[in-house]
Amino acid sequence: MALPDLLPIQPFTRPLPDIGLTLPGSKSLTNRSLLIAALGNTALTLTDALFSEDTTLMIKALEKLGIKIVPNENSREIFIEGGNGKMVQDQAELFVGLAGTAARFLTALCAAAPNGIFKIDGVDQMRKRPMEGLIDALRTIGADIRCLDNEGFFPIEIHARGLAGGRVTIDAGESSQLLSALLMVAPLARNDMEIALNGMVRWPFVQMTVSLMEEFGQKLRINRQRSDGALKSIWIKAGRPYHLQGSINSIYAIEPDATAASYFLALPLVTGGTLHLPLLSLRQDGLQGDTRFANVLEKVGLILDTLGRVPGIKASFVGPQRHGVVQDFREFSDTFLTLAAIAPLLDGPTTITGIVHTRKQETDRVAGMVRELKKLGQDVHEHENGDGLTVRPDLEILRQRAAQGALEIETYGDHRFAMSFAILGCHDLLGNGQPWLTIKNPACCAKTFPNFFDELARLHAASHNVAS
Repeated sequence: MALPDLLPIQPFTRPLPDIGLTLPGSKSLTNRSLLIAALGNTALTLTDALFSEDTTLMIKALEKLGIKIVPNENSREIFIEGGNGKMVQDQAELFVGLAGTAARFLTALCAAAPNGIFKIDGVDQMRKRPMEGLIDALRTIGADIRCLDNEGFFPIEIHARGLAGGRVTIDAGESSQLLSALLMVAPLARNDMEIALNGMVRWPFVQMTVSLMEEFGQKLRINRQRSDGALKSIWIKAGRPYHLQGSINSIYAIEPDATAASYFLALPLVTGGTLHLPLLSLRQDGLQGDTRFANVLEKVGLILDTLGRVPGIKASFVGPQRHGVVQDFREFSDTFLTLAAIAPLLDGPTTITGIVHTRKQETDRVAGMVRELKKLGQDVHEHENGDGLTVRPDLEILRQRAAQGALEIETYGDHRFAMSFAILGCHDLLGNGQPWLTIKNPACCAKTFPNFFDELARLHAASHNVAS
């Protein structure tokens, strides 16, 4: 549906009626798989792929580089004819919008090309997002990357001449995507590569990249010999083509998006009732680290169960209490906004840490969350080290403010603000079924979940119909 600039959220007056919801494919896996498939030596079809702003930008950029791609949004399939590490076009101007994965992955891909001149740019906010760690590392192993405005940021122009390989150090503390980008193009280098880490890196998304590379035939070795047990380096064999191991039909299924799942896992806590999320796996050894958020919601009071013989998860809340929690979100920080947004409904304070790096994402997510929660009358303390916040909920003040007129949430063009606070708005705060919270620029969800509000409306309608 077409979304207005200001969208009132319709509260649920009845619990979720034991209903199912099909999640979109993982953005992180879709864009990684697109890059790996483009580097492969055979054709590959991605099934259950995500079609969103971020993945569309990635597809269009790869097409501009001469990679044959046939996307089919209706069937959620993408066919890619692998170029075996070569690109047909040796000149291209690529636009990545605000897509961090596309920005980092395409920078590494173009730098690894044997020749060509490539310019990459994005929207104004993308020009502020961290790129320096990747640029510096690529330069160390032979890339000619020229920053056209501010050093270490977009726009950039790459005069490709391949990558030498060898030992290189990267600082990926501000975004694990910087390391993932370098990892995925390492097999294209002229020599084996050892990537050493300068500082800490959030491991789950790097693990996703490593696991995916191994599924597609790459040989890596992880070195964790630092005294604190942290990642020290990763070694990658050069010259091995990407190909899907053990696949006859060259089909790779994309998992449901665990980050998108966070919103709907939280929904029963807000409305009561039960929601089924088919195909979602919460295995600790799975590809997506954001599945850990489900364990946080269990501490709040969510009841999780499998769907029996059918793969998937059943999430329920029967009350009466929703507990405040203390949680370090460093390893799955994209989900912290989901918890913070529903914190006003919890019984007791909630403390969130490990999120300083989110200040350099689509927006300053820590400052933005503090600002919006204070607008709702909540007592919010922003930690002095910038790495977290504590929310002391006051439901009565929230109810008083909402009774005076609908409260408007600023999303800062950030899809995760829109979706997180939309879940809070599903709570029947005033007890009359009337909207009390509105979302500004809800269309920003197109970045990763274009039909989010359609799905939310469908669940609301199902709840109403069962109750009637």
